[in-house]
Amino acid sequence: MPRSNNAKLPPLLWRLVGVAVFLAVWQCAALFVKSALILPKPLQVVSALSQLLTTTSFWLSVAGSFLRVLEAFFLSMLIGLVSGAMSGFYPQVKAFMSPFITVVRATPVLALILLAMFWFPSSQVPVFSAILMAFPIMHTSTESGIHAADQKLVQMSNLFHVSKSTIFWRLRVPSALPYLLSGAKNALGLSWKVIVAGEVLSQPRMALGTGMQDARLTLETQSVFAWAITTILLCGLSEYCFGLLANRLSDRFQALPREDKGRGGQ
Repeated sequence: MPRSNNAKLPPLLWRLVGVAVFLAVWQCAALFVKSALILPKPLQVVSALSQLLTTTSFWLSVAGSFLRVLEAFFLSMLIGLVSGAMSGFYPQVKAFMSPFITVVRATPVLALILLAMFWFPSSQVPVFSAILMAFPIMHTSTESGIHAADQKLVQMSNLFHVSKSTIFWRLRVPSALPYLLSGAKNALGLSWKVIVAGEVLSQPRMALGTGMQDARLTLETQSVFAWAITTILLCGLSEYCFGLLANRLSDRFQALPREDKGRGGQ
């Protein structure tokens, strides 16, 4: 036990040192600039954030953006899983989807947001933009996961008349799972960025991006920083929670074959 604790301490200490150095550089830069309008000090941002935490509108904005991220994330997951699986199993679908995926990836996020403002209400502009940007990641990850399964094992399973469900759950899913979880995590982080960027432009009610834009218009730079830090913390927290869930899911699927072997041995 002591060895494992000592092994975990250095990375944590290095992270704390990195944060301390970043804050020190920020403080020095703010002292050099001598203008809170251009670059406020860290304590000024903390003060602005503490004031925001006491307001109802702040928590409503957090809830509104969080719900939009969830909507965009799950829809992009669903679309990416279906299209990626079809492309992985059928080369014709892959060739058909390839131009669309390439165009979406090459299109700037800002252009998608501006176009979406002509088509959707302000509350759905960020969601639509995030789906278009995130689903290609899930599409590619799913397609790669389909091809990750050992084709010799698949052919051998078919030769011995193993059921389709067994091949799917015991072979294809465990092989594809690392790709799917990695793609989903990247899509989640991207969804946060695109959602908030879309909110800054479309200005929906109850949104982090709207609060950030309002603070900019009133020249409250410290509040802009506070809204931005809130977004960063929420994005990091959601990715951390998803990582915990992904680890448990991976362990669960890795344990399934072992359980089957144990039962077979008994």
